[in-house]
Amino acid sequence: MNELTQGEQRIERDYVGEVGIPGDKLYGVNTVRGVENLTVSPIGVAHYPAFRDGFAQVKWAAALANLDNDVISKAQCEAIVQACRDVIAGHCDASLVVDLMEGSGGTSTNMNFNEVIANRAQQIMGHAAGSYEIVHPNDHVNASQSTNDAYPAALKIATHAMLGPLIEEVSQLAALFDGKAIEFADVLHLGRTCLQDGQPMRLGQLFGGYASLTERLAEELAVIRDKLRTLPLGGTAIGTGFGAPAGYRAAVYAHLGSITGVAYQAPKNSFDAMQNMDVFSRVSAELRTTAVSLAKIASDLTVLSSGPVGGLGELKLPEAQAGSSIMPGKVNPVLPMAMIQLSFAVVGNDVAVAQAVQYGELEINHFEPVVASRVFDSIALLTNGIRRFAGKCVKGIQADVERNEKHLIESMAVATALVPKIGYARVSKLARQSVAEGRSLVTILDESGLLSSDATMAAIRKASYPVFEA
Repeated sequence: MNELTQGEQRIERDYVGEVGIPGDKLYGVNTVRGVENLTVSPIGVAHYPAFRDGFAQVKWAAALANLDNDVISKAQCEAIVQACRDVIAGHCDASLVVDLMEGSGGTSTNMNFNEVIANRAQQIMGHAAGSYEIVHPNDHVNASQSTNDAYPAALKIATHAMLGPLIEEVSQLAALFDGKAIEFADVLHLGRTCLQDGQPMRLGQLFGGYASLTERLAEELAVIRDKLRTLPLGGTAIGTGFGAPAGYRAAVYAHLGSITGVAYQAPKNSFDAMQNMDVFSRVSAELRTTAVSLAKIASDLTVLSSGPVGGLGELKLPEAQAGSSIMPGKVNPVLPMAMIQLSFAVVGNDVAVAQAVQYGELEINHFEPVVASRVFDSIALLTNGIRRFAGKCVKGIQADVERNEKHLIESMAVATALVPKIGYARVSKLARQSVAEGRSLVTILDESGLLSSDATMAAIRKASYPVFEA
């Protein structure tokens, strides 16, 4: 067992005594310094359970790998493993107090976990917390590691875990849109371009487009999630692996796979893995793409449900709550609005991640805490927001069939459907007459004897199906 020097022991003892760490807390002096110097936000490292668990899983796997390589004893390993289990169970959350946004490049976070796990292991072995007689934060819990490989490994594990539920929510939203596409398959709808009357279509086709987009978003999130399985563990400080025994890297990945059920792997080049965080640029970009794509759909729903008298009113959204404190009876599309607002935050988070990834320097990126904070925030916002948007809004959308058909029949979109029947020039002249007289083109055609109302409607219905489906 490596011991602290007398000077280090004195500094640690005096500092702990000075600040008076509460007896029921499991952190140590490094945590106290991190809290005092670097607390800038209200969110601690245990706020996101996946991150807390990811760190504990790294320490758990490291302990088993260190036992395999005779770095620590069996008793120390068993105590560390049990301490990690306690962390994952949430029993140590009150002692995981470092700010998620701490600016030490992750060192304060890593030491918070090291100290808590060491002190809990001490207790498990029948020794007082804080003495580090048997289990030391650096010498045993952090053995064969550095903050520089442990932190990004935990970050990737946490992000991988958090993306799972998000992908499930996006997939379920896609299924809801697909169900609406079937439900509205025969509803005639006025297709619009540049917010102007365009061509005949079916309302179900609109929702089929939403379903296809949302399915693709889920697929792309799954692709980028898989890229998080490559970890820098074993690289220690800068990628050389200095301080870890030769058999450590293979052992730690084997144990981590057993613990997490995920096949994590070593990188092709450990220096690249330490220097670069480009995978988080890609993760954040997919989160941004998901957010803005769903915001576009939410904006469509807001427009199509506008009114109910002075707007389009072609869709009826579930009434979630009162829309005004002064206008009686007003109901706003709050759930689509929330989805749009959420996208603004995710876009902002993406900018922060891009900046952090860019400003890594030389052998490591020391801005990992802001990446963790912003990526976790985006995932949480999207997961929670999509769940509510899907369940409280999309699921209950209804179509006003008569209003959809009325808007189509009274629009110039009818003219497009009739070009194959009576020619562009004649339809154009009749369309101008329709606008000038304020009467529908269907009525004018019927009166002129050029085309009966039934024939016109048949042409409209035919035009609303894609040529490749006819």
